Amino acid sequence: MATRMASRVIRAGRQKLIRAKSSRREFCSSVPSSADIVSVPLSKPVPSFPVPKYANVGAQTDETKVTVLENGLTVASENKFGQFCTVGVVLNSGSRYEVAYPSGISQFLEKLAFCSTTLFEDRDQILQELERHGGICDCQGSRDTLIYAASAEISGLPSVMNILSEVVLRPRITQDELDQARQAISFELENLNMRPDPEPLLMEMIHAAAYKQNTLGLPKFCPTENINSISQKIVYTYLKNFHIPQRMVVAGVGIDHQWLVDLAKEHFIDRRMPVWTENKHFIDDSKSIDTSVSQYTGGIVQVEKDLSDVSLGPTPIPELAHVVIGLESCSHKDPDFIPFCVLNMLMGGGGSFSAGGPGKGMYTRLYLNVLNRYHWMYNATAYNHAYEDSGLFCIHASAHPSKLKDLVEVIVREFVSMAGKIHSDELQRAKRQLQSMLMMNLEARPVVFEDIGRQVLASGHRKQPQYFYDEIEKITANDVRRVASRMLRCKPAVAGYGTLQQLPSYSEIEAALLTTDGKLSKRFSLFR
Repeated sequence: MATRMASRVIRAGRQKLIRAKSSRREFCSSVPSSADIVSVPLSKPVPSFPVPKYANVGAQTDETKVTVLENGLTVASENKFGQFCTVGVVLNSGSRYEVAYPSGISQFLEKLAFCSTTLFEDRDQILQELERHGGICDCQGSRDTLIYAASAEISGLPSVMNILSEVVLRPRITQDELDQARQAISFELENLNMRPDPEPLLMEMIHAAAYKQNTLGLPKFCPTENINSISQKIVYTYLKNFHIPQRMVVAGVGIDHQWLVDLAKEHFIDRRMPVWTENKHFIDDSKSIDTSVSQYTGGIVQVEKDLSDVSLGPTPIPELAHVVIGLESCSHKDPDFIPFCVLNMLMGGGGSFSAGGPGKGMYTRLYLNVLNRYHWMYNATAYNHAYEDSGLFCIHASAHPSKLKDLVEVIVREFVSMAGKIHSDELQRAKRQLQSMLMMNLEARPVVFEDIGRQVLASGHRKQPQYFYDEIEKITANDVRRVASRMLRCKPAVAGYGTLQQLPSYSEIEAALLTTDGKLSKRFSLFR
């Protein structure tokens, strides 16, 4: 019996081997030899190989779709090819709304994001759930927005939406988490005051000078005296007023729009109510939403500090004094927004060393007229901050404290010359650089997500990149001169940081900026 079974197994094995050899011979006979492949001209497909499918260049079919749900929540998305998606919640929140609260809540919310919720015990559990889908998460706050976002595989979108709804609407905010946030913020503030590059502090100071004690001038970083005063009740009260559907946009990139709408309904409407409705003893009902419009005031903020001993490793950093001069520009809803962006690119600037080499903004005005002419000028950079109801155009410059008068004179001259003659070459270069920057930045999915969320939050719809590209192309030298003249009519905002004995007074800077048709005022000689 055993012998008979063994012979059957051997026969079956032989037949299987014969079939395998036969199929291999058939496959080899169907594949052309190397000699045959070489003989086939490149204009014809290779025999026995599948015909390749080529991508067709056609019109862009993807568009941003927007849906407003019954409770006021807005859902916006744009579908893109790929296995990963970026999705998040953009809120109309931020430090400009903290007038009735201790300043610093927005920075606390950044540190408390993606911690424990009613469904997740701690941050580790959330991160482990995201890792199952190859995901990452982040929370970023600014003066007028708060963004919770995550990127993950498309198949994990339901889990990601579940996490987002939990961290936005149902955070637990334990005492341990508050203590950890306080520690992290204390370290961050200490680091800001020690770092060689004081740019974040200077941006705080110039906003405080431009919008004195209102909206955009309120501190973005938590003041040291407020770190221990922000409690669970204060945070929950803020969330109750600002984390509401009417102030939210759920945005996604690389996602089918209807699927995102269905998931938003499931996780942001149909599920349990926000945690502050269940714990009303944590709410201070006397607080309400601030609807103030920003008021540009102008003014000066100075911080005297000895920066002579700042060093980084074995190479000491030269002693510098920093000055920022700003003027009111316009909001991102203003028709002059794009001319101001072109003006910002035309001014450009940077540090005395550019890691990008020639071409990285080194033909902008602040390079050609300032950094290339004055060896003592360490940095000169133009910035344009645009918000919903105002904007701030400023130039940050730094040099040795003994050169502060000369520095201010040079920067004021550049401000005044904005309203003067503009060469066609520099205008075309600025427009091309702005168009290039716009298109290259929007190649990244997270940037597209933020663009969708911010535009829809501000206006209810999204203008496509091609619209801005075309509008940039339409800008003329007269447009740039006009917005520069408009800007020069307002009072300046000035921020000084470092050893400031040689800094001209505010009245001298204000008088020097009084212009007519782009010409320096007679009182400009006060600096000398």
